[in-house]
Amino acid sequence: MSIGNAAEEDRPSVGQALQQARNDARLSIDEVSTSTRVRVPIVQAIEADDFSRCGGDVYARGHIRTLAREVGLDPQELVAQYDAEHGGRPQPTAPAALFEAERIRPERRRPNWTVAMVTAIVIVIGFVGFTLIGGEEPATPPAAEETPSSQPSQPDKSSESADPTDTPPADPKPSDSAIAAAPADKVTVQMTAEQNVWISAEDHNGRLVHEGVLQKGKSKTFTDDERLNLVLGNAGGVKLYVNGKEVKDVGEDGQVQRVSYTRGDPEAG
Repeated sequence: MSIGNAAEEDRPSVGQALQQARNDARLSIDEVSTSTRVRVPIVQAIEADDFSRCGGDVYARGHIRTLAREVGLDPQELVAQYDAEHGGRPQPTAPAALFEAERIRPERRRPNWTVAMVTAIVIVIGFVGFTLIGGEEPATPPAAEETPSSQPSQPDKSSESADPTDTPPADPKPSDSAIAAAPADKVTVQMTAEQNVWISAEDHNGRLVHEGVLQKGKSKTFTDDERLNLVLGNAGGVKLYVNGKEVKDVGEDGQVQRVSYTRGDPEAG
């Protein structure tokens, strides 16, 4: 009996046995981790006889079996040694497939299909909304145009309170500055809103460069090398200066107008 006890005392610990076998097999910790899919910190901890990082005895036994097979040791002997050194055998557990699954615990997490479906629905709704607001749909400009026209009292009040300062400066100055700033090798469109106007502007490649409501009394200038395509949601409420020249009769109040301009004299496309 004393001989048996002496033999057990001379026997290396579980971690020492795994480390020695790994070194004899000329395998690095990274190589063992890659082939067994047991994370490097856990392999290092087990070889140091620190099983606290395994998450419990069930997982520790599973890792010991896996590592033992990889380095050529008998898994059953090492598990029995672990049980003897750490409190004996546990209650009956699930089949061996449990240990295969527990090696990479993150894989047990299932995707949350509810969240994925909600996210997809939100993306679709956002895309449809963007298409209706910013696309080429004919119904879009009137919808945006109704926003300013549905609040007639606001423009009236602002015109009464800011009558001397808002409207008069917008008439002569934009034309002068537009003429001075309009390069001959580009198409330049400057607009001044006499009422709230919904506008959309695209360059010659069809890229949307601006979209939104131009408030009464505000000005906006667009330039392009070849062509500018505009959608005016309230054509009668805006003054246009194209390549330094004022464009007359752009449209009527509340009318949706689509126009295009190129270099040289203003021409509606």
